[in-house]
Amino acid sequence: MAAAPPATAAVGAALREEDERGSGGAGPRMESSDLGSRQQGPIWHRKPSPAARQGVIVNIIHSVKGYHSKTIRFLNVAFDSSGDSLLAGDHQGNIYVFDLNGNRFNLVQRTMQACTALAFNLRRKTEFLVALADYSVKCFDTETKELVSWMRGHDSSVSSISVHGSGRYAITTSTDTAQLWDLDTFQRKRKLNVRQSVGIQKVFFLPLSNTILSCFKDNSVFAWEFDTLHCKYRLPTPVEGSVLLYKVFAVTRDGRIFVAGGKSNHLHLWCLQSKQLIRIIQMPAKVRAVRHLEFLPDSFDGGSNQVLGVLSQDNIMRFINIETCKLLFDIGSHEEGISTAAVSPNGRYIASVMENGSLNLYSVQALDQEGNKPPPPMFKVVKDWSKCTSEANKQAMRVTSGRSEWPWKSKGSKIQTRLLKLQVNSSFENKENELPGGLNKKRLQALLKGFGEYPAKYRMFVWRSLLQLPENHLAFSSLIDKGTHSAFVNIQNAYPIKSRKLLRVLQRTLSALAHWSAIFAETPYIPLLAFPFVKLFQNNQLICFEVVATVVVNFCQHWFEYFPNPPVNVLSMMENVLAHHDKELLQHLIKYSVTSQVYAWPLLETLFSEVLTREEWLKVFDNIFSNHPSYFLMIAVAYIICSRAPLLHCNQTADFEYFFHHRNNLDINVVIKEAYHLMEATPLDIHPQRMLDDFIPLTKGQYPVFNKYPTFIVDYQTQERERIRQDEIEYLRERQLAHELEAKAQERKAEDEAWYRKQELLREAEEQRRKILLEEEKKLAEQKQRLAAVKRELKVKELQFLDASRRRFLKYQQDQRQMELKRLDDEIARKASMREQETAATVQDVEVQRLELESQRQLFEQVAEENLTKAEQKRFDTDWRLQALHKLRRDDQNREKHYEEIAKILHDNRVKEAELLKTMREAEEKKWEEVIQKKAQLEEEQKAAAAADEHRKQFLEDKINDALELAEKLQREDGYFERLRDLKARRTERGVELQRVPRSGNICLNDLSASESSSHMSLDRRREELACQEQELMAEVRRLRQKLTSQAQTRRPPSRFQATKWTP
Repeated sequence: MAAAPPATAAVGAALREEDERGSGGAGPRMESSDLGSRQQGPIWHRKPSPAARQGVIVNIIHSVKGYHSKTIRFLNVAFDSSGDSLLAGDHQGNIYVFDLNGNRFNLVQRTMQACTALAFNLRRKTEFLVALADYSVKCFDTETKELVSWMRGHDSSVSSISVHGSGRYAITTSTDTAQLWDLDTFQRKRKLNVRQSVGIQKVFFLPLSNTILSCFKDNSVFAWEFDTLHCKYRLPTPVEGSVLLYKVFAVTRDGRIFVAGGKSNHLHLWCLQSKQLIRIIQMPAKVRAVRHLEFLPDSFDGGSNQVLGVLSQDNIMRFINIETCKLLFDIGSHEEGISTAAVSPNGRYIASVMENGSLNLYSVQALDQEGNKPPPPMFKVVKDWSKCTSEANKQAMRVTSGRSEWPWKSKGSKIQTRLLKLQVNSSFENKENELPGGLNKKRLQALLKGFGEYPAKYRMFVWRSLLQLPENHLAFSSLIDKGTHSAFVNIQNAYPIKSRKLLRVLQRTLSALAHWSAIFAETPYIPLLAFPFVKLFQNNQLICFEVVATVVVNFCQHWFEYFPNPPVNVLSMMENVLAHHDKELLQHLIKYSVTSQVYAWPLLETLFSEVLTREEWLKVFDNIFSNHPSYFLMIAVAYIICSRAPLLHCNQTADFEYFFHHRNNLDINVVIKEAYHLMEATPLDIHPQRMLDDFIPLTKGQYPVFNKYPTFIVDYQTQERERIRQDEIEYLRERQLAHELEAKAQERKAEDEAWYRKQELLREAEEQRRKILLEEEKKLAEQKQRLAAVKRELKVKELQFLDASRRRFLKYQQDQRQMELKRLDDEIARKASMREQETAATVQDVEVQRLELESQRQLFEQVAEENLTKAEQKRFDTDWRLQALHKLRRDDQNREKHYEEIAKILHDNRVKEAELLKTMREAEEKKWEEVIQKKAQLEEEQKAAAAADEHRKQFLEDKINDALELAEKLQREDGYFERLRDLKARRTERGVELQRVPRSGNICLNDLSASESSSHMSLDRRREELACQEQELMAEVRRLRQKLTSQAQTRRPPSRFQATKWTP
């Protein structure tokens, strides 16, 4: 998709740092703490006062004093989830925990090797992860100081560790792979492998979501679904012509903005919702490369962080506003450069590892005095009005945020005077009015009465402070992990919202409420009640859920006691208040049978969202959240009283219902004032405050149990809904089965019809083919008759051909046997010579192997001598080291430990010497075993040669016997005709002569040659006889043919031959 051209903003290099820091002057000297050899103790000895220019709370170093004093460098640092504890690892593997609130440090582990990454925000608060130089990741406990688990699997150094918001999963990243771990079982769940040419830059979880972001060295960025690990989307390529190669990355706490930087002074800002590059920020010219990025959390921004820390190649970390692109402050200098840094989740501290190996802890409040406070003109300037006006004008000129300014025209003096009184009397306020974030409820109420509403920029922060939201990430994650509740699976059918994101957030929030308490799954109006807050906090689902839960617990008290009916008791309280303050209006409503369920309940169940605009609704809830929960009911009564004029003109129930379900022309400021009047003028006996409890915030850690409803009704409805759902499933299943049966019946009917049609076609085709077959049979009979005559002629020719072939084959067989006998003689001679050569070669090979064994034995003896020499040298070196250690560490208390090490080395040397001797003996025994095996193999080969000789002799005898039998067979075949009795008698005599040839298995070669010569002579003598016999046989064959021809002519008349004659 084509992205819109991003806006390019530049951070002005000419901005002076003193103007951005807010105040000048030299501060007190910063505190420095040396850990030394201590394993625990205080971090600072007196309360630190961060310097005005530098903002350093304390500088921590770890020096070792002794013969050679040195400073051990810190390498990595990480905060826990609260931001009040700090984890730091040094070059020697010492891991320290710094408790910033308790002013204590503690050495929790000695890993004996440098750490490459740390993580301290696990689900179990006392556990932490550390990646070591041996490519492994270990989990330790800070309290027990024991190893919890050891995770291996990387082949290169682990550069980062990212922990899921629930603290149950972690991703470890190296250059070639990223691995997902389950921190409950410490088992690897998945592994991401890439090609070596691409490489991985960083893989991490997005905050407050189940999305994993992976960044590669080719500038590609992929987003993966955590549950299924399917790719959700990929960010498009940056602007064409951009040479920025991404190296470092950062994401805001709400997971909406993604920032990337590299070897350039440009920063790319991506919107992860639209998947587009929305801005390119240009740093000053002295910034040539970006080494690290960190967002600075702010209590006022609701997770959409605006301040970004940029650590550049000059070791200075600059903090800029990504909206206004202004440089706010920086830390570090050219003399005291920063190597890496981490920001606490609460935005109070910045921990940086310096280039000199020390650790600096900065106070964000001291670096930016206006970072965590409301606008300065409201509280700071109270003495001189003219000076206040000039400074306010200067502030407005310097900060160009695009928001409207406060009305400082004619009512400015009154507001300033009122604020001055509040400031003077602030020391007498009750502690219960103090709110989180440094706010005070009484002051906020005074501010609200003066302006009518809270500033839009800080409204969300003020609401969170007033409601005292605990931000229980783990508890909320456990509710979200339970998935979508069955009651809200098809919520889109009842509430067709266009925005899919808004619908998904509403579904998750309602599901979390239903999992928290079963009543919310049965309450029909809970989506109407929660929707305004979902739309307002759709980018922060945790805050959205906690705001809705707080509203239900405090401002919806006693609503569910008459469930499933509306809260009759609450509506009665409102009716009593209305009767007291406007009896005429109540009588009018009673006259037309309009009950409180018509004029009050629609306002309550929708939280006025149907009758008010967005601005009016926000203004109303500014006042509701700032007062007692009964004020919510008073607002509803005040809305009814202020609408008395149009209500008195209504005389139909439909008109009343329409009025309380649609927006009306009503001044909301008048309604708010009327509600305050009702709060003060209502008698105590009918005042809702008497029946409603004071505001109680949600508990931290786990959400409170909400069971203020008739459980038997809710349980019954739940069971009924489940029963109905099961009945619907059964009905749908049966209907589906019926449809399937009907479809199968229709299909079977169609198949039957098709089968009958096919059978009819087959029957017709069969008739046609039967007729064709009869015709073909007639033709075939005629062809058979013609073929029989041809076969007879061919048979005669075949007999002639077989006779000639037999004679040629007999001659060929005789020649072939002679050649075979000659080849066998040559083969016997060649085998005998090869056997002699192989025997001689084997004897030579045995002699060569014996010489090799002798040389190897000598070589092993030399190696053994060398190893003994090396062992002696090692023993000598060990003795020398023992003497040196004894001289250098004579007064050391650990002398016995070193003696044990030396004894261990000596023992290892003796073990190695024994292993070497054993190895030499085993090698020598192995060689002698090989010699014995070679000798046995030679004997076996000699036996095999003798057996082969016997086999060859037997084979020769078999071949001679086969030749003789073949000759006898040929001679027998010559007597085929019985009439040649004299030739048969002679052949019998020749067979007797051949049988006299000895066929013993012990025949010698001389006997074989004699028998062969006699056979050749007898065959030569018989040639002449065979020629004569052949002439006689041919004459006899001619006579037989003539006789057969005459017999055939007498059987068949000549006319038949004319009928079967072949035609051209």
